[in-house]
Amino acid sequence: MRRITAVLVALVVAVPVLGLAAPAQAHNYLVASTPADGETLTELPAEFSVTTNEALLSLDGSSAGFALEIRGDDGLYFGDGCVRVEDATLSETAALGEAGDYTMLWQLISADGHTVSGEIGFNWAPADDAELSAGASSPATCGNGVAAPEASSPSVPRTNADLGDVLWIGGAIVALLVAGFVTFLVATRKRR
Repeated sequence: MRRITAVLVALVVAVPVLGLAAPAQAHNYLVASTPADGETLTELPAEFSVTTNEALLSLDGSSAGFALEIRGDDGLYFGDGCVRVEDATLSETAALGEAGDYTMLWQLISADGHTVSGEIGFNWAPADDAELSAGASSPATCGNGVAAPEASSPSVPRTNADLGDVLWIGGAIVALLVAGFVTFLVATRKRR
């Protein structure tokens, strides 16, 4: 009977503590894109875009941390690197070169503060009179054309802990400590 009481007491203490931990936050997810994955484009759209299920986290209207890169199978990059963030959509003016397979790489900052990225493969089959871009050997930086070469020393990405994760882990540790303490009290009481 005492064991059942100890387990019930531990559950009564642990459940509210774990309930105080922040709820899991879901990242934004892709709901639409131009072009769609696997699509064959015959006409150049006005822009390439990625739309997610909720608004993107753009601080002060800045596009820092956001990117759209269009890369052909030949390794060339297309576009001016000037991405726009509006509500749940990330976009860039469209530009493509010769016919072939292309990949749109995208990165955005989700509403929960996490970075989300992906890629969309598509085919470009333009008409004979389509205006084609030359492409570049590296991605463009907005306002500067082609990006500068990367430094020779590798950079280590900095990761930030999410407050919800910290609270959840802290709540779990507190719950385990409380459960252990209650078990200790019940076991000690039994010996007397």
